Amino acid sequence: MRTTQAQHRSSWGIAALGALLVPSSSALAAGIGQPEPWQMGRQVPVTELAADINLFENGLHWLAFIISLFVLALILYCVFKFSEKANPVPSRTTHNTMIEVAWTIVPVLILVAVAIPSFRLLRGQLSDPKADVVVKVIGHAWYWSYEYPAEGDKGGFTFDANVDEEQQPKLLATDNDVVVPVGKVVKMQVTSGDVIHSWAIPSFGGKIDAVPGRLNQWWFKADREGTYHGQCSELCGARHAYMPITVRVVSEQAYADWLTEAKTKYAAIDNGARLADAR
Repeated sequence: MRTTQAQHRSSWGIAALGALLVPSSSALAAGIGQPEPWQMGRQVPVTELAADINLFENGLHWLAFIISLFVLALILYCVFKFSEKANPVPSRTTHNTMIEVAWTIVPVLILVAVAIPSFRLLRGQLSDPKADVVVKVIGHAWYWSYEYPAEGDKGGFTFDANVDEEQQPKLLATDNDVVVPVGKVVKMQVTSGDVIHSWAIPSFGGKIDAVPGRLNQWWFKADREGTYHGQCSELCGARHAYMPITVRVVSEQAYADWLTEAKTKYAAIDNGARLADAR
C-alpha cells in the first residue's frame, strides 16, 4: 500500500514538475491586440516592423541559450578535467596566448553579427515613408488628445480619449478610439501638454515619447484589421496606469465613413464646449 501511495506521489510530482518546465501553449500564446493571462511572449505582430523585432529578439534568445550551454559545458569540463583527483600536481601555466586571443576575438565577432540586423532594424524604425494618414497625439495628465488634420471635406477635428473602466479589456479600453485604415502608412506626431508621456502599441512594435515643447514622430502600417490596445509607457504621475490607448484598424471604406461621422460628432462636442465656456 505504501509503495502504491509513494508511486502516486512520485507521478504527481513528475507531472507538476513537467507543468512548470513545459508551459502550456495558452501560457505562451501572444495576444492579438491585447495581453493574455500568463502570456510570456510578445503580442502577435500586425506590422512588418513588429514582426522584424520579434524575429530579432528570438534570435537573441537562441544566441543567449547557446552561449549559456557553452559556458556550462566549459565549467563542467574544468571541474572534472582540473580537479585535485585528476591533477594531484597543479599546473603552473599562467598564460595561454591562443585562449586569450580567442576570448577577445569571438565576443567581438558575436557583437558585430548582432549589430548588423540591429542597425537594419533601427534604420527601418527611423525611415520616413510618405504618409497616407497623419494623426497628432497630445499627452495630458492623464488622458490623450488626437487631432485629425483637414483633408478636403474630411478630417479637421479633435477629440479626447479617456479610460473607460466599464469596458473590457480592463483599463485598456477608451471612450473614444483612434481609427486608421488598414495597409496605409500612418504617421503619429506626438507631443505633450504637461509632463513626459509615451505613446505605445505593442502589436505595432513601437512607442514614441511625448515631450512638452517637442514634436516627435513615429509611423506604422498595420497589415490586418482589428482593435489594438496600448498604454502610456512613461511613469507620468498618479494616474499613469489610467492612460490607455485604443487603435481600431478598419477597411478604407469604413475609415472614410468614420471620418464623416467623426467630423460631425466631435464638431458638435467642440461647439457645445465653446458655448459653455462663453456662458
